[in-house]
Amino acid sequence: MARSYQELLAEAREVIPEITVAELAESVSADPGTLHIIDVREQSEWDEGYVPGSVHVPRGFLESRIAGVVGPDEPLVLVCAGGHRSLLAGQTLRNMGFSNVSSLVGGFTRWKQSGQDVAVPRTLSGDQRSRYSRHLLIPEVGEAGQLKLLDSKVLMIGAGGLGSPAAYYLAAAGVGTIGLVDDDVVDASNLQRQIIHTTDRVGMLKGESAKIAIEALNPDVQVNVHATRVTRENVLELIAGYDLIVDGADNFPTRYLLADASLMTGTPLVHASILRFEGHASVFMPHDGPCYRCLFPEPPPPALAPSCGEAGVLGVLCGVMGNIQANEAIKVLLGIGDTLAGRLLVYDALGMTFTELKVRRDPNCPACGPDATLEFRDYEAWCAGPHANPVGVST
Repeated sequence: MARSYQELLAEAREVIPEITVAELAESVSADPGTLHIIDVREQSEWDEGYVPGSVHVPRGFLESRIAGVVGPDEPLVLVCAGGHRSLLAGQTLRNMGFSNVSSLVGGFTRWKQSGQDVAVPRTLSGDQRSRYSRHLLIPEVGEAGQLKLLDSKVLMIGAGGLGSPAAYYLAAAGVGTIGLVDDDVVDASNLQRQIIHTTDRVGMLKGESAKIAIEALNPDVQVNVHATRVTRENVLELIAGYDLIVDGADNFPTRYLLADASLMTGTPLVHASILRFEGHASVFMPHDGPCYRCLFPEPPPPALAPSCGEAGVLGVLCGVMGNIQANEAIKVLLGIGDTLAGRLLVYDALGMTFTELKVRRDPNCPACGPDATLEFRDYEAWCAGPHANPVGVST
């Protein structure tokens, strides 16, 4: 015989302790951070306000998400609107092995009526909830992560083979500001791989062409076009105000310049390179792991480093590596997962293989070592060779 709702509540009260508003307020004030407050209300209720310090885990997702929020032996108090749903949720958690669960008497309604502080969340609009709905379902992203992406600023060096897919997917993901550094114009030969451009925009500045595509895809994104080459004179000014650099250049002078500027400014650098059927990718977190020069202390001889314009590149390879860059950028911005920092990922499109190489920090690195003295050099002369393209132009 089915039990009534009141019978279920009575049963829950027998096993789940209840805590009053005064007791919760005192506990939070006396020792903040030791008690986990889990709000199990629906999104619309949470949007109207919550107990400061709460973590939102809607009742329908509690069983699947709670393990990522609190350990089974840690103290937690559940909050709902009136104190009933939290009791039933507490019984569920107790059955799952959570041993230190309590419920707030009267819920958030009584908390608010008692004159306690109330936090009001910054929330996504209805249109944004629809657009980013698949992100919101992922516990590691959720609404807080999506808002963080919308607040993030990424500087994309080059709007070419790597920059096209990377910028496009970062824009689709809702990265709020994307800076595009490229002084080149769209050429018909670009269209085999630079998917952000179109035939009718041949002859247009690549940054402007990419801006048109990004704004058509996602009006949330602000696009800053920097129609210039990256130089020693302007690199620090270009980086200022951005949270992360995505390196889509195809020449060694630019790569070394960006690597040094990344260390100088403390700005994470997401690197990739492509040639023929092979791509490389890594992430460089300034002074926290190896830098670009730990991996490549000196530029290779010109004969061993032809450009894509000389040796060619498989168009879809650009998409694979550019999307890896976008993926790594999102992980860095959100602080989730294991990035490619300390690793070099090598992709062979012909063999369809990924090889991972460990990259260790060089204790004597001239760029990030303890005795390093960072200063810009004449990178074009240092990497001298007829293969070098104009700095900042990507293919």
